[in-house]
Amino acid sequence: MRNEMKKPCIEADLVLTLIPFLESTDQDMLLHAGRAIGRICYDNLYLLLSGDLQEELVKVGVIPSLVRILTDHAESEPLVHVDLLALCNLADLDTAKEALSKTKIAEQLVKQLRRAENHERLEIIFEVLQALAENDALKVQLVEAGVQEVLSDILLRLQGNSQAEDTCVVKATSDLIVSLLLGDGNCVRMVQVGVIHQLLDLLEKHVESEDISVQHAALSALRNLAIPVVNKVQMLEEGVAERIQALLRSEMPPVQFKLLGTLRMLADGQADAAEILGQDPMLLNRLVQWCDVSDDTDVCGEANRLLASILRHNRSQEVVKAVQEAQGVKHLVSMTMSEHAAMQNEALNALAIASAIDLETLEESFKESQLVQSLHKLLQDDNTGAEVKYNSMSLLCSLLNSGHLRQEIEDNKIKETLEQLCSHSNADVVKEALITLQILKGESPY
Repeated sequence: MRNEMKKPCIEADLVLTLIPFLESTDQDMLLHAGRAIGRICYDNLYLLLSGDLQEELVKVGVIPSLVRILTDHAESEPLVHVDLLALCNLADLDTAKEALSKTKIAEQLVKQLRRAENHERLEIIFEVLQALAENDALKVQLVEAGVQEVLSDILLRLQGNSQAEDTCVVKATSDLIVSLLLGDGNCVRMVQVGVIHQLLDLLEKHVESEDISVQHAALSALRNLAIPVVNKVQMLEEGVAERIQALLRSEMPPVQFKLLGTLRMLADGQADAAEILGQDPMLLNRLVQWCDVSDDTDVCGEANRLLASILRHNRSQEVVKAVQEAQGVKHLVSMTMSEHAAMQNEALNALAIASAIDLETLEESFKESQLVQSLHKLLQDDNTGAEVKYNSMSLLCSLLNSGHLRQEIEDNKIKETLEQLCSHSNADVVKEALITLQILKGESPY
């Protein structure tokens, strides 16, 4: 239909007149009504001419009709095609999402995704699913309908294919997995059906590829899946950490950055993971290398944060010695002076925990890297945040257990700075300053 003919049809409310025909049980009637509405409303059946008309279609109840057609005529390829195109053009509307959340659209889309055989059909379904995944209620419904299992099957099916169309589908699948990761429940279901290993298989295949779009999508999904505690345990048991380390051979900074971030997520709160990572000399040496010479500040920062995470969550003397032998301590001391408070606190906490585990091993490195002087600067600087000051004093308390470091602390006249902090505006800082002073004087703080 020519564009000049569409406007009179719309103005004459012909579209709204055709809507009741979508309630027919006759497939031919449904197909003709659907196509007629499509030809009037859409440019090439893809671009809707009027946003107002979209809203009007939702208001008069077209959504339940579309879902019913998809349910009752799931095997009719022409009807499903027209129906999916209509959903594709309406799904971006908040009102449409709200209406769809009250139907069983999730079940029907998952069925269609499972039976889709060509790239065009997959592309349309993915477009609808991506729009629906913006709605929390629909996100949950899609996961409950088992969409993660179908996505897992698609990744598995296309794993060895290198055609451009297949790569696009793989990327769309990975992007959708990221979009569906709402809350721990969805992430756990994804890991339970084996998505994690398919993503890793995908990464291993594309790790040397110059096109990093697929890698980005898979890495984002991987990192988010590593956040729930139950997933960390399962992923560690299944050797995911080792597979990620093997992928670090990539020379692409964006890939290195996200892989390091995923390892940091795995180590977060997991002593077992920290111990595994912290006793891998190849990994530690690579991390120190990135801290030393990385031209990419993001990779350098993430390498430092992973080093800090390993020590913060570790409870083993062997790990402390391994980090020391890899010459990683000096980088954590430098990290205490970062411009980002979060990184400063991570480094301070890591060094405090490591000192409590094995101060003797670290003593010489602390002296060489001038840790005491760095802590003094942090305590003296008015711009230093209260939490950083607090953690700096906590670390000082650990250092006072070493005779040599105690002497450095006394020589640097930190006592005067601590006395000034006793009148700080933050109550926690004041309390920690008093405790540190008492330990410095050889008195029991308790």
